[in-house]
Amino acid sequence: MFHLVIAFLVLTVAGCAHPDWIEQTLVTVDVTGEWRGSWASSVPGVFAGDRPVVLTLTQKGPKVTGQITMGAQSNGPYGPIEGAVSGDIFDFHDLRNRVNAQLQVNGDEMTGRGTDGGFAATVTLRRAP
Repeated sequence: MFHLVIAFLVLTVAGCAHPDWIEQTLVTVDVTGEWRGSWASSVPGVFAGDRPVVLTLTQKGPKVTGQITMGAQSNGPYGPIEGAVSGDIFDFHDLRNRVNAQLQVNGDEMTGRGTDGGFAATVTLRRAP
């Protein structure tokens, strides 16, 4: 009996260590709109520099859908994206799973890290007026 009580207490305490479900679904920002900025990567011998990026987003609750255009459409990723907002973090990927990013939203600015074809980048965006 003593072992059952100890096992129950261990499981109860372990369950308390997980974040609250409310915290995981909390949405504190709205990213709806057009966002413009740069996708800056530096991969020696492959690509280095800033490419313009445009996200056109629609948010419903925590879910976000939209379009991405990076560089000229003939040489950069473009197409539909989907993602989610949790707190002030916007996490998205394109539907071909080539591009993804995790950005912190601060008012009309978003900054963070992304990847394009596995190459890391720094992403900086501003909401268009």
